[in-house]
Amino acid sequence: MLKSLPLLTLVSLLSAACVSLPDTTAAKPIPAGSRYVAMGSSFASGPGVTRLADDRDPRCTRSYDNYARQTARQLQLELVDVSCGGATSDHVLNGWNELPPQVAALTEDTRLVTVTIGGNDVGYVAGLFAGSCSETASASEVVKTACAKMRQLGGIRPVAAVALSDEEKWTAAEAGLFAIAAEVARRAPKARLVFVQYLTLLPIGTLCSVAPLSPAAAEKARNTATRLAKMTETVALKSGAEVLPIADISAGHDACAPTPWATAFVPTDPSTAKGFVPYHPNLDGMTAVADALIKKLR
Repeated sequence: MLKSLPLLTLVSLLSAACVSLPDTTAAKPIPAGSRYVAMGSSFASGPGVTRLADDRDPRCTRSYDNYARQTARQLQLELVDVSCGGATSDHVLNGWNELPPQVAALTEDTRLVTVTIGGNDVGYVAGLFAGSCSETASASEVVKTACAKMRQLGGIRPVAAVALSDEEKWTAAEAGLFAIAAEVARRAPKARLVFVQYLTLLPIGTLCSVAPLSPAAAEKARNTATRLAKMTETVALKSGAEVLPIADISAGHDACAPTPWATAFVPTDPSTAKGFVPYHPNLDGMTAVADALIKKLR
């Protein structure tokens, strides 16, 4: 029976079956000085948020004030931050060019692990980039300039490459999350594993001028975000891990809100353009994630 299943579906089922429930001590408060490993993509590393944590190593754009570092400072934890902008679940598990697998940072004495991953697997933000630049003929000069620069840097891919209907990518992403949970259980059996969802980027209603998406592109992005949040929650529950539902917590603080926790496609204030990263958490967003995480851990 198993042989008749598609390969990625089989991988997902096997990954889920291999995940063991965390140690019974994992839900207890984490003592100060404990080892904390933070893994994930740019929504964990925090590009554009204040300053780099290490100017000598800009490759992964880890911010001094991403949610992991704010959490570690407040709880006095020994942080090992291996999150990296652009990472996929495969990079977490198997490495990325010169970067080792993020799971290699896990040790038996690790007591806390956070993961924000999956968006790059399904082309979430890449789809937002492409959608924001699909109708530049009527866009503002600021948007046109941003799109031209993004194309030059290779940040825009064809919309078809990140289509929501590409079920194979979703299946692979889910399998990747299950495999990460299994590796955490194997390498760090005493750790609390918390899957941190992606912050909400777009409002339900009308978009603002700095998020230049067509109604169809916006709806597609919202559907991707909803499915990504649900997938993260499902994997966490089925693997015996925890989930931080920041997708719901951040509703009302999208990129077009009066108090946004995320950036739009272009800055509302040109004076803030330096270091601006489109469609990503801002400092308020990272602080909100840290506050919610600390509340959960306590």
